[in-house]
Parts: sequence; structure tokens; C-alpha cells
Amino acid sequence: MTDNQKNLKNSLHKLGLNPEIESYIMENLPPGSQVGRVIREHRERYAVSDGEGEYEAEITGNLRFSAASRNDFPAVGDWVAITPFGPDQAIINTILPRKSLLTRQAVGKPGEIQIIAANIDCAFIVQAISNNFNINRLERYLTICHSAGIEPLLVLSKTDLVSRSAIDEAVRALEKRERELKFILLSNVTGEGTGKVTEQIQPGMTYCVIGSSGVGKS
Repeated sequence: MTDNQKNLKNSLHKLGLNPEIESYIMENLPPGSQVGRVIREHRERYAVSDGEGEYEAEITGNLRFSAASRNDFPAVGDWVAITPFGPDQAIINTILPRKSLLTRQAVGKPGEIQIIAANIDCAFIVQAISNNFNINRLERYLTICHSAGIEPLLVLSKTDLVSRSAIDEAVRALEKRERELKFILLSNVTGEGTGKVTEQIQPGMTYCVIGSSGVGKS
């Protein structure tokens, strides 16, 4: 393996490449195949990173023709085999097997599924304890995560906007309904919980943040 190949492999690991995907690449793709990860999507055009550079990419006509549903198109988080052309453009030839697929019902399209992201290990479910904390809504998010094989972790944000007694009441209600769920109390104002969030993020793992608008996801 050349130094460039070693550097590229290390860069892919930083993007979340795990032994399962690496084994699939070795066993199923031609030697020298270039692999990247979809980091953005907009109207069937994709930004693909190989850890060193970023390509503007689109799928092959064959991949488009053979797709039976939206699930057969690339999504953010997918590992893909690409053929670069030019300095920053590429064709997506193959979508590698997915570990998980986070989906939801498409808005205004009954029966159609919208893909949120692929190959997620852990989802931070954010609810603002000041005005958004709702266990029934939380359980819907948990159902989405569990059905996809994604580990959920609840972040109760904006703790600086409520009293300690209100926080204690919310925690009691949570522990009564979802005893096994890990959670973090977070305030961007006081800094409470920021270290705990950072501690959860491990190299080689892929995380996403889900929750309603205005809860503090950014």
C-alpha cells in the first residue's frame, strides 16, 4: 500500500469507515476502487467526501434506471463507490450496504418514505425542556430510532430557562416512562451538559441530531 493509499484510508476512517464496510470493499469492489461518503444532497446531486477532498457527484444512468424506489438512491451518510473526473466531479457507481436507515413519512405524500440519513450509529434527540418536552413525541422519535437499529440519546436543552423544580419534575416523568433511556441536561448559556455531550462523541462513529425547530439543535 502506497503512502497516498494509507493517507486516504486514514481519512476514510475519520469519516466513520468501520471494519464491516472496509471488509465489503476488499471483498466486493475491484482493486483500486475509490470510495467516499455522501455528506450533502440536493435534488439528486450529491456532495461526496473521501476525507481529503469533496466531489460534486451524480448517479449513473444505470443506477437511476434500476432504482425501484427512493431507497435505491444515495442518501446523506451513504458509502459509495465513485469514479472521479476533473478536479472535483465524480460519478456514483454503487451504493454500499447500509448499516441503518433513518426515515420518516414524507410530508404531503401519503405512503411515501423520506430518507433522513443512512449508516447512523447514534441519534441525539433534542427537546427543549422549557417548551418542547413531550414524552409522547419523544416515544415517536424512539420508535424511529429503534426500528432503524440506531442508539437514541435524549438531550433536554435550554435548562437555564426553567427552575430546578421544573427540571426535576420532567426527569421524574421521563424516568417513569422511559427508564432505560440515557439523557443529558443541556444549557448553552450556563454550559451545563456540554462536556457530557462531547464525551458521547467517539471516533469512527456517526451521529445525527433530530428534533423540532427551535429546540437548540444548531
